[in-house]
Amino acid sequence: MPSHDAATMGNQLLDMLPRREADRILAAGESVELLFSETLVEPGERIRHVYFPTTGFISTITPMRDHGNLEVGLIGREGMFGATLLLGVNVSPLHALVQGGGQSLRLGVPAFRRALRQSPALERKLRNYLYVLMRQMAQAAACNRFHLVETRLARWLLMTRDRAQTNSFHITHEFLACMLGVRRVGITKAASTLQGRALIHYHRGDITILDLAGLKAIACECYSTDKATYAEIMA
Repeated sequence: MPSHDAATMGNQLLDMLPRREADRILAAGESVELLFSETLVEPGERIRHVYFPTTGFISTITPMRDHGNLEVGLIGREGMFGATLLLGVNVSPLHALVQGGGQSLRLGVPAFRRALRQSPALERKLRNYLYVLMRQMAQAAACNRFHLVETRLARWLLMTRDRAQTNSFHITHEFLACMLGVRRVGITKAASTLQGRALIHYHRGDITILDLAGLKAIACECYSTDKATYAEIMA
């Protein structure tokens, strides 16, 4: 059951705010559990809640007719889902899917808009974050077009590790293929390559990162670019 709880602090965006403003936002929201594979909103639907994940994380996905789906963003404790509301648009352009179960602070749209009016610091941070999201989506588009599946998979595993806050997690070949926009056989080959280099251990959907430094070395530059953008813009 949702609960109002100051212990939901742990979202980095909220942690950047003055304590009084953060406490006001926490009081206006509720702590909810994000369930793995739960759909939060479909493309074209009205956004009814915004989410500030603390331990769970959310994939934003673009569905392509006759071509499946493609992940264009991954939101964890570093960010929020629903940032397009800052543009005055309350319709979701993307499919929001829980990729990692866990906790999140949730606010209804009216409460979120009140929080924006009452907290200039929140509005500034979220405008900066909206820019970060735009940069990350542009980077993802270029990455999906030009980079090899092995390097893209390494990047995705690192992004997931950062948000899951653990080196071990469960993900199937089918889901990975969906997220990266490739056929399952491509994921099998890429995962086998990473495992052959002793960077990961993969068995029946259970993935463990064995060599973090090595995985970072093989990942495409998009991983470090995304992190650098966040650090620069959100500072």
